[in-house]
Amino acid sequence: MEKIELPLSQFTYALKLDLLETIWDDLSKNDEAVESPAWHEHILNERRESIAAGTAQHSDWSESKERII
Repeated sequence: MEKIELPLSQFTYALKLDLLETIWDDLSKNDEAVESPAWHEHILNERRESIAAGTAQHSDWSESKERII
């Protein structure tokens, strides 16, 4: 496979996040192709329990992105 070289140091933070989102959207189209690591189920279960208990703190991705940028 050919390595893609990008001038990342010239990209803005917002552009880098947009690139990550684009790649993630493409990867998630075929999520069966990637096996989740064993620890992932444990973390997801902990988060589900936290949500059910009402102790989870989270925010919408668009809100999070605004805080990051």
